[in-house]
Amino acid sequence: MSEVTTAEFNEDGVYLRKVRSFVLREGRLTTGQAKALESFWPTMGLDYSPQAINFTEVFGREADTVLEIGFGMGASLVEMAANAPELNFIGVEVHKPGVGACLGEAGNAGISNLRVYHHDAVEVLENAIPDGSLARVQLFFPDPWHKKRHHKRRIVQPEFVELLRRKLKIGGVFHMATDWENYAEHMLEVMSAAPGYKNQSDTQTYVPRPDHRPLTKFENRGQRLGHGVWDLMFERVE
Repeated sequence: MSEVTTAEFNEDGVYLRKVRSFVLREGRLTTGQAKALESFWPTMGLDYSPQAINFTEVFGREADTVLEIGFGMGASLVEMAANAPELNFIGVEVHKPGVGACLGEAGNAGISNLRVYHHDAVEVLENAIPDGSLARVQLFFPDPWHKKRHHKRRIVQPEFVELLRRKLKIGGVFHMATDWENYAEHMLEVMSAAPGYKNQSDTQTYVPRPDHRPLTKFENRGQRLGHGVWDLMFERVE
């Protein structure tokens, strides 16, 4: 899947805020992706600015809002938006071909409850998303940084999950999924120690894949090969 964010972390896992350090991953667009950006960005694209947006104005209605960090090519995000028309969805992705692919699929399907940022996820969360506003935050298959010396670069770190807690409503849920068992263990450790969250797992570990998260082709193939996927869902309780 896609790399979640180009944000950098120091050795202690603290997010480094650098002025103008963020570089978008342009990538090479297909003709279809370029056409989708041209056609659908005016209605579904959100231009980043450091001011908090108003969900009611952006979507033209009052509804619970779900934000997905790093949606890759957007297939599962579009499927979720189509399956839950009663919810608003915001996707954040740094990779331009993924943004184009997502807009094309959503636009051609006539989906109206999805908006997309082509920007760094941490900056969007810090500045553009109002506190206490999100019903769910989704982080599916982020870069696992599997080498031990790179583990501090993983996005799920204490400071980041505290930022998410501020953005979630009370009762809102942070939903993670990974196919790297070591990263799942890391997520569980960080989230179990994070103040203000409650694990929705009866065993205080992982949850079965909920119906709202579509099974990806990649995941289907992995299951046939005996590979595991771990879902974690933590609710903001204070």
